[in-house]
Amino acid sequence: MESIYVTGHKNPDTDSIVSAMAYAALRGALGDRSFVPARLGGLSDETQYLLDRFGAEPPMLIQTMRTQVRDLAFDTPPTLSAAVTLRHAWDILQADRSLPSIPVLNPDGSLYGTLSASNITDYEIGTIEDSRVKEIPLFNLLSVLEGEVLNKACRIDSISGVVSIALPHSRDGLLFSGKDNVIVCGEQVEMIRRAIDEKVNCLILSQAEVSKELLKDVTETCVISTPFDPFRAARLIYHAIPVGRVCRTNALQVFHLDDFVDDVREKVLQSRRKSYPILDENDKVVGCLSRYHLLRPKRKRVVLVDHNEAAQSVPGLDQAEILAIIDHHRLADIQTANPIYMRNEPVGSTATIVASMYQEHGLMPSESLAGLIAAAIVADTVMFKSPTCTEKDRLMAERMARIAGLNLDDLGRDIFSASASDDRPVDSMIFTDYKAFHIADHDFGISQITCVDAGKMLGRKDDFLAVMKAHCKEKKLEFMIVMLTDVLAVGTQMLFLGNEEIFRQAFGQSLKDHVCFLPDVVSRKKQVVPMLSALWG
Repeated sequence: MESIYVTGHKNPDTDSIVSAMAYAALRGALGDRSFVPARLGGLSDETQYLLDRFGAEPPMLIQTMRTQVRDLAFDTPPTLSAAVTLRHAWDILQADRSLPSIPVLNPDGSLYGTLSASNITDYEIGTIEDSRVKEIPLFNLLSVLEGEVLNKACRIDSISGVVSIALPHSRDGLLFSGKDNVIVCGEQVEMIRRAIDEKVNCLILSQAEVSKELLKDVTETCVISTPFDPFRAARLIYHAIPVGRVCRTNALQVFHLDDFVDDVREKVLQSRRKSYPILDENDKVVGCLSRYHLLRPKRKRVVLVDHNEAAQSVPGLDQAEILAIIDHHRLADIQTANPIYMRNEPVGSTATIVASMYQEHGLMPSESLAGLIAAAIVADTVMFKSPTCTEKDRLMAERMARIAGLNLDDLGRDIFSASASDDRPVDSMIFTDYKAFHIADHDFGISQITCVDAGKMLGRKDDFLAVMKAHCKEKKLEFMIVMLTDVLAVGTQMLFLGNEEIFRQAFGQSLKDHVCFLPDVVSRKKQVVPMLSALWG
């Protein structure tokens, strides 16, 4: 079952995190368990506090939606130990001729090499000129010959020597001598005696019997019987070697599951290989990639919540398939190849929309999830003081609070106390709820920090401005705003860095040492961004 990722925007706030969790839970309750909640950044102190409070695990962190090797329908061929016989490997390749190659593994599961049919045929041709074999494990040889050791006193564990088929002794030029031989013969008593006398390394009796008296006390020659004819037995000896001696081990091109298909395609185009091993994060082999797998790669599937703007979404979104968008912001620039489910409502929180979907399906969220939904609505509507807040937000939050057994006023105070503690680093606070914008050829960023004492936060103004200056330089922003939204004062201390004439024209207020208090301004979406958009037409 392929996952469908449900994700909010970058630098996710509580509404973004909870909406993803709630929508995935809704689809799971309706029978589709492929929906997985995800996030595009770290958790704020506020969100972490709420997840801990309601005993919920955070969504998985994803870095990109670019198509990766793990998204391809790659092959999962059998793998071989480097110690198995060449015969066994050949049988596998012949059983499925579509396999370009087979990965050969070390004992720990890591890649040793790759074996193809051409590797075996190259080796086979080489044995015509060089008939010597070296240290073939006895068990391997018995396996391919379907053989049996006849002299139980033999203590030889590997076979080496020049492979010969013994002919009648009248052909003097074809006689053998010395230990360095592997002899194949039939029911030829004189040949058998000569082989034992010469103490050849191995004597293979093909479709023949021999007296036990002749083999009595023979220890330096391994005598094996086989049901195969001499010619086939001689060829099978070469198939008894371990595949690790034949497979390709040098200059291997491998890919990992997390590699991006765009990068893989470039490397494959520069190579002539037919197949490439695929490794996981522990460098263990999980499959093989061929060129045809790159022709029609399968795209990741995603549902976007609490945003519909590419700059705020996951990198690589253009390579993903968007199935649905659930949001409460202005419509932006995301385009889709096919019609999708789109739900955009003018309410103060995406969590309100998802809660409505539970109601429409006749489902009630669990107590802990209801608590999180209520908290997300309270956080995103700034305790119902935001101009984006609607009666629907308030009613839905109250309904969720009743399910969870919560008091919304107490919950709100706890939330905003957790979001801006005195000991938090300034950069952490700035980028917890930060969004980048591009409007009418202007690039800028706006951060919002909701707190219960903005005046106290201004005591760290110089630290805020230093971080803002560095970020503007790094991202080449025209200006940057940090909104210190005070829940109790019902307004925002605006920290502005950039051309101050822009601020004066947009908000009709002058800055004093980069700061200006705007009463009743608590919404970035409805009270700040629209003013800047209107300024530039």
